[in-house]
Amino acid sequence: MRMSIEAEWDARYAESDRVWSGNPNVVFVREVADLPPGRALDLGCGEGADSIWLARRGWRVTGTDVSGVALARAASHAAEAGVTVDWQRHDLSTEFPDGEYDLVSAQFLYSWGGFDRAAVLRRAAAAVAPGGVLLIEGHMDAGPFAHQHGDLTFETPAETIASLGLGEGWETLLAEEHPREHNGHQRTDSTVKLRRRG
Repeated sequence: MRMSIEAEWDARYAESDRVWSGNPNVVFVREVADLPPGRALDLGCGEGADSIWLARRGWRVTGTDVSGVALARAASHAAEAGVTVDWQRHDLSTEFPDGEYDLVSAQFLYSWGGFDRAAVLRRAAAAVAPGGVLLIEGHMDAGPFAHQHGDLTFETPAETIASLGLGEGWETLLAEEHPREHNGHQRTDSTVKLRRRG
């Protein structure tokens, strides 16, 4: 019998003391640095680097992840940094944080077991307040990790935007593919940045 998604991600995070670098995503920092602080939602926040970076800059941040192990680690890192983040455990396939946000960020939001990423991203868009920004960073390929991502599909920026079904109330600020080096491997990623018209 297969473990639950929560248990699988808890096991993944329990494999080591730190899964990710502890640094915020480079493209995330570039695209968010000039936004005025407000309310932010970090989907799939993992060990909390992006959320903590935002909180240090005056944002009121909700960080959510399916893994309680990751969230406990994120809370410890936030305490070390002297910032407060509202950490919430959610399986985004079945539930979603309440509220409206000036920034909703989905950085490499993927999971196993038939995870409906497009449906989750549509809920993410619905949570963006008027004038707010939706920032989605994704992979364009499995890179050296194909053995781990056999059931995943990777969309172009245009495909991601089309899957959101947003209508005319949005402005596309950025839709691009770009190379990235990850642990010595070259990958191609995608960035979608949208603003909800006020």
